[in-house]
Amino acid sequence: MKKELVKSISISDYNYLLPDERIAKYPLAKRDDSKLLYYKNGELETHNFHDIPELLTDDSLLIFNNTKVIHARILFKKETGATVEIFCLAPSNPKDYVMNFQQSDSVVWTCMVGNAKRWKQDALTLELIGTSGKVILTAQKLSTQDQEYEISFSWDNNQYSFSDILHIAGNLPIPPYLNRPTEESDEKTYQTVYSQIEGSVAAPTAGLHFTNDVIKRLVNKNIAITEVTLHVGAGTFKPMKAEQIGEHEMHTELISVKRETIEKMLNNENPLVVVGTTSLRTIESLYYIGVKILKNKAYSPNNINVEQWEPYDVSNNVYAANDVLKGVLQYMDNNGLSELVASTQIIIAPGYTFKFVDGLITNFHQPQSTLLLLVSALVGNEWKRIYQYAMENNFRFLSYGDSSLLWKTTK
Repeated sequence: MKKELVKSISISDYNYLLPDERIAKYPLAKRDDSKLLYYKNGELETHNFHDIPELLTDDSLLIFNNTKVIHARILFKKETGATVEIFCLAPSNPKDYVMNFQQSDSVVWTCMVGNAKRWKQDALTLELIGTSGKVILTAQKLSTQDQEYEISFSWDNNQYSFSDILHIAGNLPIPPYLNRPTEESDEKTYQTVYSQIEGSVAAPTAGLHFTNDVIKRLVNKNIAITEVTLHVGAGTFKPMKAEQIGEHEMHTELISVKRETIEKMLNNENPLVVVGTTSLRTIESLYYIGVKILKNKAYSPNNINVEQWEPYDVSNNVYAANDVLKGVLQYMDNNGLSELVASTQIIIAPGYTFKFVDGLITNFHQPQSTLLLLVSALVGNEWKRIYQYAMENNFRFLSYGDSSLLWKTTK
């Protein structure tokens, strides 16, 4: 579909009634006891999530997002009694997540600030106690753009890394639509069992249903499992306020893909299924990264970014998927890279042509959201029947809700 037609899509066409009582405020006691809606070739079925190994084809390739949610919300109390909340979005200096988390004296982050009008130019301080004794954390505003702030964090005890500071000072940022404070149980239930790489401010919730037992059964069925990393930003909760999607600006997120994953994709002749919309955006972004590389052999490894509307330019869709993957691998070899790090602003909406993905494991998303547009890109207008079926069969919605396995609609 031409870019102009995609941009003219009205977001009001992707609305449905979501009663508050259908939003799951807490997960089930056992992750894989959640319901699973199965959709393929127009057929709809209800299963339990622990049935997923039997529902996937032998020798399929399954891709997880191994990001880990950080304690991104820090509450500072002013002498006046006012509370200022700083929500860490992404590292600014150093920009590299790993390097940033390893710093032992100061870092700069891009943040949102709650109750910002109560915070003038004075520094905020917070006294903390951890395993290495007392530490004073100081926050100072550096600059403001739109509703985001560049904030410098510094602390007076170099026995603590910034990762330690966040763990001690911060709170896990559960989704705002749960309308409740973070509880101790969320520390475990709002992380996937395979989470490894710190950086997200929201969980890749499709993966919350997996247990070690389910993963073991998948492996025993010869289903290949590999991982990517996309650090989920707060933009995932950003409502689409524009009438047409062309007026909506997608947030940019960091992605990382190891050579091993790209090789598995290149050698895969069976269905490729992604766990979650974050994994899907990462995998599909690989194609457009490869297109950039094939068009410009001298492309720098330090500034690869997939822009929002690139997939809808005809000139960017002329390469075979396998040729693109080979080009990415050659590029990595030429630059001595074992891991490809880039950023993506990709929007996947009706009219998008999928390059790699055959199936998607995902939860049920908010009305008029970019995530619902993505689902519609995969299954077409069938999304309405799928969501109606979920409503009529008492599925639980959003982050702690039930799951679905959706196969791409073939034309």
